[in-house]
Amino acid sequence: MKTTFPAALALCAAALFSMPAQSADMALKTADGILVDAQGMTVYTFDKDVPNSGKSACNDGCAKAWPPVLAEPDAKPQGDLTIITRDDASKQWAYKGKPVYLFAKDTKKGDKSGDNFKDVWHVVKP
Repeated sequence: MKTTFPAALALCAAALFSMPAQSADMALKTADGILVDAQGMTVYTFDKDVPNSGKSACNDGCAKAWPPVLAEPDAKPQGDLTIITRDDASKQWAYKGKPVYLFAKDTKKGDKSGDNFKDVWHVVKP
């Protein structure tokens, strides 16, 4: 069967848009007693974030070193996981009201090099 490029592209697009939305269960999970993202990378909280404020205190340069764990636009809160809106209007996961982040210097699953960094960044232990 011969498929033209536009037809193949349409089939790929249809498959992509028919995939289920990522749930909170898939975005964040517990592994080895800590919270990790879908790729198994360690998740952190920042002491300068005010719980339940709906805001992140880590933006611009801070967010380069500590990338926010972003939520899909259609993601829904679930249990202790909620969603805040960042200054740039993107959506970010929060755990028990505190936004969660990755650490740019963690390079593989299980890395926790950001834990207690400058005494203000902490691994999330559910």
